[in-house]
Amino acid sequence: MASFYIKTNRAFTFIRKTAWIISLLIAVGGLWYPKLGLLVILIMLSLIIMSLFKGRYWCGNFCPHGSLYDFLVLPLSLNKKIPSAITSKIAPVLVLIWFGYNMTRKFLSAFSIFGTEQFLDKLGFVFVSTYLMVLIVGGLLSIFISPRTWCHFCPMGTIQMLVYKLGKLLGVTKKTDEKVTISAKEKCLKCGKCEKVCPMQLAPYREFSDNNQFDHEKCIRCSTCVVNCPAGILSLNIQQKTEKSMAACGIILNNENE
Repeated sequence: MASFYIKTNRAFTFIRKTAWIISLLIAVGGLWYPKLGLLVILIMLSLIIMSLFKGRYWCGNFCPHGSLYDFLVLPLSLNKKIPSAITSKIAPVLVLIWFGYNMTRKFLSAFSIFGTEQFLDKLGFVFVSTYLMVLIVGGLLSIFISPRTWCHFCPMGTIQMLVYKLGKLLGVTKKTDEKVTISAKEKCLKCGKCEKVCPMQLAPYREFSDNNQFDHEKCIRCSTCVVNCPAGILSLNIQQKTEKSMAACGIILNNENE
């Protein structure tokens, strides 16, 4: 029986086609040159800062692992439905706790030799070993289930969602957060293609809010649904722009009714 989910191009930019090189460079190259792992610090800072303003935009547009899963592994993947145990709310919490404990333990071990020549190598290897684990575990899940299976409980993804909540609380996302937006709900064909091509197996067409936006916090803003919408009515837009557009449409409709 054919899979409900469709394999389609998800790499629309140069970064999304090539960022996987960074993943291999750190995870594999770091075994010989551990200091490469220190690059992860910059990656972590970048994704955390970006998530404050744009949610999980990093995951869909810059993540080296995401590039690996979407560009290299997708053709090999069984592309099956991701089990509910993985997509549940408890899975990312448990993994984040384990991740926090494991990283803390490794950091304490590395800082025990702070000031020595070996310190940077040992600190770098903390990140190298973590990247290698994600490469192996995430890669296997990508092949035997779906490419973005790991992303449902990725600790960095969970942290991004927590920081994103802070961004919404502070009100900074309204002017910066580009969400999947439908120009007019009545034009939707209800074909479900946006769900079939979504790397995270979300269903935008079922959950558009009153302001015509898809507010699911797991959405990685990858534009795959936008590119594949048969009706061509999806886009990535900030809330402020969407509200102005809807207000303008309301004025036009009122004038026509008069």
